[in-house]
Amino acid sequence: MTASGYLIIAILALLFVVIFQIAKASEYVSVLKGEKKTFEQNNRINAFLMVVFLVVGLAAAWWCNDLLYKKTLLGLPSASEHGEKIDTMLWITLIITGIVFFITQILLFWFAYRYQASEKRTAYYYPHNNFLEVIWTAVPALALTVLVGFGLYYWFKITGEAPKGAMEVEITGHQFGWEYRYPGKDSVLGRVNYKLIDAAKSNPLGQDWTDVANQDDLHPSEMHLVVKRPVRLVIRAQDVIHDVGLPHFRLKMDAVPGIPTTMWFTPQFTTAEMREKTGNPNFVYEISCDQMCGKGHYSMKGTIIVETQAEYDKWIAGQKPQYVTANPNGAAAAGSASTQPATENTNKADANQKQEGKPVAQALKK
Repeated sequence: MTASGYLIIAILALLFVVIFQIAKASEYVSVLKGEKKTFEQNNRINAFLMVVFLVVGLAAAWWCNDLLYKKTLLGLPSASEHGEKIDTMLWITLIITGIVFFITQILLFWFAYRYQASEKRTAYYYPHNNFLEVIWTAVPALALTVLVGFGLYYWFKITGEAPKGAMEVEITGHQFGWEYRYPGKDSVLGRVNYKLIDAAKSNPLGQDWTDVANQDDLHPSEMHLVVKRPVRLVIRAQDVIHDVGLPHFRLKMDAVPGIPTTMWFTPQFTTAEMREKTGNPNFVYEISCDQMCGKGHYSMKGTIIVETQAEYDKWIAGQKPQYVTANPNGAAAAGSASTQPATENTNKADANQKQEGKPVAQALKK
């Protein structure tokens, strides 16, 4: 909208306030002077303004919807299968509440006009009706129960077991950024310990290097996902409560210190496809923090790139295990360990540890 458009709206709003205040002031003066006729006239003016406000208000609501709809998430297709169900629930909610809104507002302002104060009529005393009270209590309760029931169903679904063959990605929030971790060839994420967190030593996640599964884990700067392939997110936090917000996928989940949370979803469109659908060549899937986590909350933004399996394989092949970065002298050992299945490495390490009572890392060196 242009500056002139905002100026026109501001002027109209100011005129309405001025007219309303003048009418009220005139009404009070009339009452004090005992001018009954003037009071009735002002009352009719107020009743008429009620109808004007109803018509202008509904027209403005429709205009705002037409103007801003494409800028909302509802104007974009859901980027996940779960998100389509969420959108359906949201539309059902909007339709139900929208119908109630229009009926109540039209009746409210029409009654204010139709039944304005007059000596020709008196109010009908109607104190109680059990049937009406049951209706307006039971109907909203039933509607809310159905909506909450569907919400719980989809909630338990995304927080339940991910499909077989799903990717697994760990995302960790801290003030003020996100860290990502992928399992290596063993498809197992290694242990982490908050006491081992040391960004200066290339261990921002607190990975336990004595755990063989950690030696091939990857720590990239952004999240890459494969289109049409389910992904399970393991969500952690290092300091305060954060929240992994995925608006384009219609998902969010709290990141709680000391309590890993999980959710899974299936991306439907690659980043390139969404750029075509939105007509925005700079479109990116965003990760936002949906909890007020501190003064740098606004800057806590991550990026997700959804791509084909071939593109993902090419990207993942170019990543270097974090163990190699943190322990350059042990890179060769990590490489040899990562070529064996995780279960084989773990079983050998456990056997050596039981026999000699030494740490896993020392057993592997032997």
